Amino acid sequence: MSITANIRNRVCEERSRRDWSQAELARRAGLSRAEVSAIETGRIVPSTAVALAVAGAMGCTVEELFSLADTAHAEPPWAWEPLHPATRFWVAEVGGKLLRFPVEPSASGYIAHDGVAGMSTPVNYQFIAQKTLIIASCDPTAGLLAAEMNRRHGLRVIVLSRGSRAGLELLRRGLIHASGVHLADDEHPDGNVKAVTEMMGPGHRLLSVARWEEGIALSPRLGMRTVSSLFKKSVRWIGREPGSGARQCLDMLFAGRVAPKAIAHNHSEVAMAIRGGSADAGVCVRVTSDEHGLYFLSVKLDHYDLCISEANEPRLEALVDAVRSPTYRQMLNEIPGFSAASGETIAAV
Repeated sequence: MSITANIRNRVCEERSRRDWSQAELARRAGLSRAEVSAIETGRIVPSTAVALAVAGAMGCTVEELFSLADTAHAEPPWAWEPLHPATRFWVAEVGGKLLRFPVEPSASGYIAHDGVAGMSTPVNYQFIAQKTLIIASCDPTAGLLAAEMNRRHGLRVIVLSRGSRAGLELLRRGLIHASGVHLADDEHPDGNVKAVTEMMGPGHRLLSVARWEEGIALSPRLGMRTVSSLFKKSVRWIGREPGSGARQCLDMLFAGRVAPKAIAHNHSEVAMAIRGGSADAGVCVRVTSDEHGLYFLSVKLDHYDLCISEANEPRLEALVDAVRSPTYRQMLNEIPGFSAASGETIAAV
């Protein structure tokens, strides 16, 4: 076991409490921002001189920032409270913090858990935590990206099913590494930048991933082939969660009409509600509609990006590399209604 795994580090927590950036702490302590990042994430153990400089800059003692971790094997805090006491969990290091994530359905597939709350034997989670990337996204094909990340970089990717704004909120709170956003389209190409600027502020960038067809999935038995016809007859709609790109599309379609009360939280839930007979129509992406055997009416072409921090984080650079890889781009281009985007990153300001 490396010595870094035996050190409890509160530098990120204390820096955040002072509302300092890594660059600000680096300036005050006479270090580089890269050194501060490496200390916070546990990639290096600072020398006595560096530890004293950091503590002096923060006006606290070295012991308040660093300690030998009898707690290194204790269960980390929850990213958010689980719904059940004996919850299975994953662990990940995010922004220098070791966190537990309650297991939930993931587009990455069925991922082995790292422990069970209240039942786990003491384990050191540091290695797997630093090899784990947490993404919030409603992309139904996110498992392809997870597989590419594992193949190219040996990283485990866990995709939490969240709408655009819900994912950005988790990213803003420092609980995940990246968030999928599709609030832009061909008519409003700056929608993703606006949302990130509004919710996140500076220090983030958008990674261009894909373009996908968003529209209306229909039960084939309806026999309707135009959007206008859906509002001339009694059609049971399944709605979408507020803050999602699909809800934005639904609100556009329902302008001046009462939105559906029943809500689906991802594209698959929409398709399953229609296939199960509890709804006739709902907004989702073409690939999900097609794979559930539904009829699809295309409404618009969404721009899907990943919002990531501008921090020097190896896992995020691995994410950029995977998105740009020829294998992943070819897979996207072969999916109905999908096309690979440029893979470029732009600062969200």
